[in-house]
Order: sequence, then C-alpha cells, then structure tokens
Amino acid sequence: MTYLFALGAALSNALVSVLQRMGVEDAGEEDTLRLSLMTHALRRGVWLLGFAFMLCSFVLQALALHAGDLTEVQPILVTELLFLVFILSTWFGYRTGPREWLGVGLASAGLAGFLAFSAPTGGDGVPDTLGWIVVGGSCVAGMALTVALALRGPRWWRAAMFGASAAIGYAFTASLTKVVSHFFAADWTTVFSHWETYALAVFGLLSVFLTQNAFHAGPIGASQAALVLVDPLVSIAIGIALFGDDLQTNGARGPLEAVSLLFLIVGGFVLSHSSAVTMLKGEDAAAGDLLVPRLRARQPSSARPDPLPPGLTP
Repeated sequence: MTYLFALGAALSNALVSVLQRMGVEDAGEEDTLRLSLMTHALRRGVWLLGFAFMLCSFVLQALALHAGDLTEVQPILVTELLFLVFILSTWFGYRTGPREWLGVGLASAGLAGFLAFSAPTGGDGVPDTLGWIVVGGSCVAGMALTVALALRGPRWWRAAMFGASAAIGYAFTASLTKVVSHFFAADWTTVFSHWETYALAVFGLLSVFLTQNAFHAGPIGASQAALVLVDPLVSIAIGIALFGDDLQTNGARGPLEAVSLLFLIVGGFVLSHSSAVTMLKGEDAAAGDLLVPRLRARQPSSARPDPLPPGLTP
C-alpha cells in the first residue's frame, strides 16, 4: 500500500504542476516573491482545481509516510515526471518520441534499482530536539541560499533555483508529515499540542508559495527538474539523519544504489527537458499561451467547446 499511496501522490502532483502553472503564468513580473502572486492565483479557477489536487496529494503522501520510510516514499515521487509527460501527450496532444521513452526507461530503472538494492529498513527512530534543530536549520539555510540565487540570472536559472528551494521545503515538510501522521493515528485530539503540526503548516505554505514563484519565473522544465529531483535526495539525507533509515550498502549494493540514483536523476532530467514539457512556456513564449490554445487547436473550427470545466478560466 505504501507504493500505491506514493504513486497516487505523484499523479496528483503532476496534475498540480499543469493546473497551477496555468493559474500563474500570466501574472506580472513584479509579482515575484510577493503575496500579489498568490492573490492572482486565488482568483483563477484552474489554480484552485490544482490546489484541490495538492490537498489530495498531501493526504496520499501522509498515508504513504505513515506506512513507510522517508527514503522509501520520497524517491517514488519522481514518477510525477512520468505522469506529467503522459498527461501532456494524451490530454493536450504533445508528441512523445525517443527522448521521452529514454527518460521513462532511465527513471523507472533507476527507481526500481534503488528500492531493490537499498531495501530501506528502520525509519522508526524518534528525532530528538538537537536533530530537528540541525536538520531544520540546514534546510532553512538551503532554502534561503537558493532563493537568493533565484533573484538574478536568466529565466531558466530563476525557475530552477526557486524550484530547488521549494523542493528542500517539501522534503522537510515530508519529515514533519511523517511525525504528525503518527500523532494523528495515536490520538488525533492531541495533534495541535505538538509544535511539529505548526511547523508543518508553516513550511508547507512556504513551499507552496515558492513553487508558484518557480512556475512563474520561467520554463516549467527547469522548475520541474529541480522540484522533482532535489526533493528525494534531500529526503534521503533527512531520513538517515533524523529517523535512522538504514540503506543496505554492503558488498555490491552501495555502488549499484549509486548507479540507480544516477539513472533516476538523469532520467528525470531528460523527462523534464522533453519537448512536451519545455513547450509549456519557454523563454520566448507569451503569457497566457500555456495549454488552452493547444487544446482549442485540436477542436474542429466549427465547434470548439471550452476545454475547461465551467468556471475554470485560463
């Protein structure tokens, strides 16, 4: 069930990426790192639909983390890229070719190899105060550094840095979610008596805000690569440091795990830069041209119904 919950969360995340990108793509450049970006998004029905899928993803991820280890669940979320390419090719009609299949093959082989060779165990350690301070402080520092780097440079760089910052936040949020899910299962009435619950809300909202900045800053290929690939790597480190996750590295397992992670990263990078994903607004794309014109182009000229459900304006 752990894997099924994690795969469900990955599928929801793919839908979030598409729908929320549609909601913020035409926001003004001056809205970067301002609450006005969120007020713009909240007025868009398509963004709110994406937010609903985000809540669904959170619940599924919480269930997966409650049943499994951080180092077991988070790498599975890389399959978001596989789902994203599938959605773009089937729903929106973008072509898939050898590059996409190569990315799918590498990412799938890398994920399967890592889970098989590492065989994560443990993960039942109870983090102490010092551990939370060290890990939390490191994550905050990493988020601050990547945000600072995102304020300068070309659009693809800004999108990647905002994505990396959000990914670090999501990784730390996942560790808090794992703890809070156990509190909830033991006695849900005591959830709000633990500081982890409030930290989860703060880092979760901050990560969502940074994600919108990543979508808004530049090409979705750059933001997706950072979001999807940084998260599992940081989560593996957090799982080992905080929860005592034990990865089997004896004999040939260690090198094979490293090769599997390399396959996973390269496959994710290839997928995030596939023609289907990078066409979702690159350097020269005009605001408002993300997906709706693509959908309308597929309809007969005599009858082109609104591609979105009623009330969802692009």
